[in-house]
Amino acid sequence: MPSVYGFRICITVKGYIMKKILVTGAGGYIGRHVVSKLLDIGAKVIACDFNLSGVDDRAEKLVYDIFSGDPNVFEAVAKPDVCLHMAWKDGFVHNSDAHMEYLSKHYKFIRQMTDGGLKHIAVMGTMHEIGYYEGAIDEDTPCNPISMYGIAKDSLKRSVFLMLKDKGVIVQWLRAYYIYGDDKKNNSIFAKITVAAEDGKKFFPFTSGKNKYDFIHVDQLAQQISACIMQEEISGIINCCTGKPVSLADKVESFIKEHELKIKLQYGVYPDRPYDSPQIWGNSEKIEKILGNRTVCRSD
Repeated sequence: MPSVYGFRICITVKGYIMKKILVTGAGGYIGRHVVSKLLDIGAKVIACDFNLSGVDDRAEKLVYDIFSGDPNVFEAVAKPDVCLHMAWKDGFVHNSDAHMEYLSKHYKFIRQMTDGGLKHIAVMGTMHEIGYYEGAIDEDTPCNPISMYGIAKDSLKRSVFLMLKDKGVIVQWLRAYYIYGDDKKNNSIFAKITVAAEDGKKFFPFTSGKNKYDFIHVDQLAQQISACIMQEEISGIINCCTGKPVSLADKVESFIKEHELKIKLQYGVYPDRPYDSPQIWGNSEKIEKILGNRTVCRSD
């Protein structure tokens, strides 16, 4: 059995059947973890990306341009039961021009897949769709994104739900929050602190650290994403999150301690950004219900 934080995960979803899942962006920061989690629970995975180095070798690997415009794309990617669409250019660069340049390509890919016969599409979303907000985010929270990344994701979400309304397609929008873990492969503050410590720096310039966010480890996020797409009863917008706000200072201090880094935070060097929400987290009711349809057994 696969192990997550000392537990064996045994999927027992009602109506569970073996699924063939296409994962786009499989070579990305989150994608590699999701591919392994899906394989661990018995799914057949087609991992699709331009670069698949480091992707679990148990997956069927497909180097393919999903944005080629091929009208037969569904057949080209082996007619999966589910498409988990995680591919996204410049995800860590929130005001990159690529977000708007590729928006119509994402829409066209999803339309061509569903026109070809796909019956279950899950797309990676982000809490950056929301913009400035204080409190718990649920699927009815109004969106007012303030970055090109957030604007593009929100636009894709709205257009996909409208396009597939009443089309008999299961649509899941998997909204992620503040992700950490496997830190050298992302662009988070945890990665920057790790690099600074390895470079021998004794201090790391910091904000007040008072803002509270919903931090989720990339392995836990991969587990949640996998559980979502292996079931069909719960769809729509799903928060992949912990549901628990933690201050940035507390999270970073615990990260430094856990990894035994010889570096200290210099509080107040940078001002808190006016567009950052003082406290924001996901409503976890849906994901808890999905995860409740599995058995968690203690490891031997």
